[in-house]
Amino acid sequence: MAARVGAAGEPPAGAAWPERLERWAIRHWLALLNTAAGVFAGLPLLAPALLAAGWSGPALLIYAMYRTTCHQWPGRSYFLFGPQLAYGMDELERSGLGMAHDFLGNATVGFKMAYCERNFAIYTTIFLAGLLYALLRRRARPLPIAAFGLLLLPILVDGASQLAGLRESSWELRTLTGALAGLAAVWLVYPRLDRAFRPALDPRLARAAPAGARLADASRRLD
Repeated sequence: MAARVGAAGEPPAGAAWPERLERWAIRHWLALLNTAAGVFAGLPLLAPALLAAGWSGPALLIYAMYRTTCHQWPGRSYFLFGPQLAYGMDELERSGLGMAHDFLGNATVGFKMAYCERNFAIYTTIFLAGLLYALLRRRARPLPIAAFGLLLLPILVDGASQLAGLRESSWELRTLTGALAGLAAVWLVYPRLDRAFRPALDPRLARAAPAGARLADASRRLD
């Protein structure tokens, strides 16, 4: 017996589970991405809380995981549960701790987040911007590539000049430029993903358009 055709956005009733899983993931891609972004952005904040509570095992596991994605230098990281949110590189270098990635903090100075200030700003903004996009997705328009480049320019200038040793950035600049980069990434990608997945969620849209129009539409979605 032929499988019944499902409603728009649903696979046929007799479809195999991989197809159903794929269609479900496409249908809920934004919730999945926002959940993943929230977990990725939140775990580095959980690590110092675990250390402060005496749960060193799970905390050390989080630090080790994020060590692969960030230098974790204390002089460029936020500290929680201490007298200051951030310490300057010069201030910590006097004690030899500015670039000591294995220094996680203590009860006196607080406990370091598991990623640096710039990464905190990038990934937290990606999470928050994703939540905002969920509220505004019907009205959101994709960010033009040129505007994306402009929003990335501050982080490129700030990061490159610091890497070259021309200057030392501040926690304020690292946070601001990281937030701009995170916002630009969501604004560039999420509306385009919505457009790209639309025909898969409603096959009638793909069938209704001539082949040439579908190719042109696919090209526009990637612009």
